[in-house]
Amino acid sequence: MRPLTEQDIRTSFINCSKGEAKRLAIPRDLAERPWDDLDFLGWRDPGAPDRSYLVTEWAGRLAGVTLRLPSQQRGFLHRSMCSVCLTTHPGNGVSLMTARKAGAAGREGNSVGIYLCADLACSLYVRGKRLPDSGSRIEESLTVEQQIARMTGQLSAFLDRL
Repeated sequence: MRPLTEQDIRTSFINCSKGEAKRLAIPRDLAERPWDDLDFLGWRDPGAPDRSYLVTEWAGRLAGVTLRLPSQQRGFLHRSMCSVCLTTHPGNGVSLMTARKAGAAGREGNSVGIYLCADLACSLYVRGKRLPDSGSRIEESLTVEQQIARMTGQLSAFLDRL
């Protein structure tokens, strides 16, 4: 992914108003992000633990999405799998994140959900740059490039539903 600026990020959002995009918390460490290893930029809002954001290239342009997490997470005795990168995590390492649909459907309260790594580090897990805490990655016969293609395809399918 190419390095993004704050302006790139703020103007990319497809499921919130320009005013909401202007007010959301942008990561302060954009210059230090491992851009060459990212397929999307994802971050949690430090001031609002139930909010996350994701920006990626989609349909030939940048697309940003605001995501909500459930207010109550399940217990710590289960393992869950991210539906984008197929990494398993114990406890709350995977969260159901919902995105309000774009346009009139979103204004009517319609949303789409996806199970994602709670830290939104899917790109790093697929590349082996980050290991899940007590979790694991499925051993696959696919190459890393094929896994990246699958991951970006899953993310694109999610964005298509918005």
